[in-house]
Amino acid sequence: MPARLILKRATSVYDRVSDPLQDAAGVSMTAVTNPISTKPAFTEGIQYFSDELPGFETYGKTSAIADGKTAITDPTDPAAGYQTLLAADALRYLILQMTASKASGHPGGFASQAEAYAAFVMLGHKNIITEVGHHAPGFYSAMFLDRSLEDMGIETVQQLRDRFREKHGLLGHLSGFIPGILAPAGPLGQGQHFAMAASLLHRDKLFPFTVGDGGLGEPYIMSSMAHFNTAFPGVTNFLPILVWNGYSQEHHSMVSLKTNEQMIDFWKGNGFENVVLVDAKDFDDRNQPSEYVDSTVFSLENRIKFTNAVLTAADQAAKSALGGQLTVFIIKQLKGAGVHAKGSKSHNLYAQHTLENEDIITALKARALTPEAWALVRSNCERAGGGSASKTVVTEFERALPDLGQLPLEEYAVGGDAKVSTTAMGRLVGHVGQSDRAFLVTNADGNEASGIANINQALKIIHPTEDSLYNQAPNGQVYEPLSEDACAGLAAGLALMGCRSLWCSYESFAINGLPIWQTVTQAMAELRRPTPSTITLFTAGALEQGRNGWTHQRPEVEAYFAAMLRNGNVFALFPPDANSIQACYDWALTTKNKGVVITASKSPLPIRTTLEQTRQAIEQGGIILHESTGSKTIVFGVIGDMTLVPVFEAASSLEAQGYGVRIVSIVNPRRLYRASDVAWDTCSEPDGGFIDDATFDTLFGGDALIGVTGGASGMLEPIMLRSTAKRDTFAWRRGETTATAGELMAFNSITAAGMVNRAIELAR
Repeated sequence: MPARLILKRATSVYDRVSDPLQDAAGVSMTAVTNPISTKPAFTEGIQYFSDELPGFETYGKTSAIADGKTAITDPTDPAAGYQTLLAADALRYLILQMTASKASGHPGGFASQAEAYAAFVMLGHKNIITEVGHHAPGFYSAMFLDRSLEDMGIETVQQLRDRFREKHGLLGHLSGFIPGILAPAGPLGQGQHFAMAASLLHRDKLFPFTVGDGGLGEPYIMSSMAHFNTAFPGVTNFLPILVWNGYSQEHHSMVSLKTNEQMIDFWKGNGFENVVLVDAKDFDDRNQPSEYVDSTVFSLENRIKFTNAVLTAADQAAKSALGGQLTVFIIKQLKGAGVHAKGSKSHNLYAQHTLENEDIITALKARALTPEAWALVRSNCERAGGGSASKTVVTEFERALPDLGQLPLEEYAVGGDAKVSTTAMGRLVGHVGQSDRAFLVTNADGNEASGIANINQALKIIHPTEDSLYNQAPNGQVYEPLSEDACAGLAAGLALMGCRSLWCSYESFAINGLPIWQTVTQAMAELRRPTPSTITLFTAGALEQGRNGWTHQRPEVEAYFAAMLRNGNVFALFPPDANSIQACYDWALTTKNKGVVITASKSPLPIRTTLEQTRQAIEQGGIILHESTGSKTIVFGVIGDMTLVPVFEAASSLEAQGYGVRIVSIVNPRRLYRASDVAWDTCSEPDGGFIDDATFDTLFGGDALIGVTGGASGMLEPIMLRSTAKRDTFAWRRGETTATAGELMAFNSITAAGMVNRAIELAR
């Protein structure tokens, strides 16, 4: 086999026989069980140690990051290169030791860029994010090396192994629940949002984020960065690290055939001014045939040269990004470099990849370090950036927020002139933005089309072209790229990073931004610090889109939110009028670590509630809008605003026939569940507000219960679960082109006549 960095390796601590190995240069390497040096306590659980490391006496006796310093001083220094190389190999070793202990995880992707990650750490940059959930083992290993994981009781490699991919340990993919980790990662195409949000809030810090060449298949990555750069051309302190290893999860990546020049052109064509690329093949002295090579098989001299090149390029890229140039750093190295397999075969561990597997054993021995080297790596990692990531990165601190004062709520007279709910909320949004200049509103479909032009007038659309006709200004607070993902991503990312934001959308198109929003709500559920809730306003619902046809009528998205209500920290609010929406937004702004969805029409509608009634409805789920007595009591539980029109019509008809009718506007359906239905007590900021049976009976008790919604019937689940009356639902079925909302409701059988007939049938 080729000459490696390590000349003497150890076998498993459980294996007492010698294991003679022979490298390409003919140097005999004897595996030993007990290294001569005393092992640091944190290395308990490491199965293999090297007895000796070539170059250590020359380059490893003095830390490249001096005591009291936070970074190396010279990226071209061979000692810095050598010690960065050791850090990269330590990461690879820990990844394999940890993942193989569970025969589960993803070693190959992170391994191909270990030198890059180590380089940025050695340069003092620890606010590192990833777009690749499969890089989790590498990030966990990095957090172990700099002692961040000690905050969750992981002090030794054995504990690292034991708690990897366990419920109360290191989650399968990344989350801010883990000390030192800035953001979640699982679905591709999301990490860039977190990096850009953080860079917007912390202009003096660098936010590198890793992205795989396989992941480039997600269109959101490049498009969201392009939109962001147009709106915020001076904010360039986020730095994509492209891990160009030639492979995706199960095959060659779709960009594997690009030349270096083509890849550089690709990034420049997408607006990047500075493309910094390091190709491991330029340092290959083992004649590897592929365009993608493994640097761990180079001679020691060339490994150091390669690592110094990575350090120098990383330093250049960091300074460029912090200096106002949109920059990308690219490391080109074979997937699986230095681990148990190469290419896509290194991506996953399967059931056979235990610590007894020969491929795993061989790779662990090849990456083994001496105890002295482990101590040096840990010292460097801990000093870098001024301390462990868990004590230094921006997400380890609660961000201070400006006081909003009292919102200028305007209470309209019940029964007075019809008002547009979204416009009433828009006025409050303007106040929030003027009180908190970091606050951002996003909307891919346009605020003006959503009845909230007043937001644009107050806060201005961010655009380099100043134009008063469109309320555009370079320093505005309204982000309106035509991309739901870009809008949802920046708004949700800002909330996760500690900033107030609001994502607005047409309800029918919100589905294109929901993946990142759901990721953030899940992350908030377990976050170790309070952060502003991620708030949305969805309008232009299906019932308002009659003439636009079924392409604009997709209230089925409400079923998505209905399912999320059981998560514990997601709240869907359905204000029935312009007073109610103000109280809903006022409440949402006071909450932490929640996902709050406000759904309302942009049409003028009757005022049916007072502000105080909605405050009550938020706490008890709903509010009684109308109640009469009669021979039997028919209860309507109504979600939405426009759906109240046929319900009140049905009530009049039923009352004329001698029935009593109660109409309940369901404003906050999550409160109507039983506490045992919802995972609220697993959330870091638990909200255990649920109504008791007596309150539920006051609202919904009767001889018959009819749930009505212009959206998905799933939102009615709480009342259908708890009620013991005869009951039924009227809900959305399918879209169609119609002239009016009433005609569209009739197409879906949401009519007063239908409700009357069904109510009488149930009450018999």
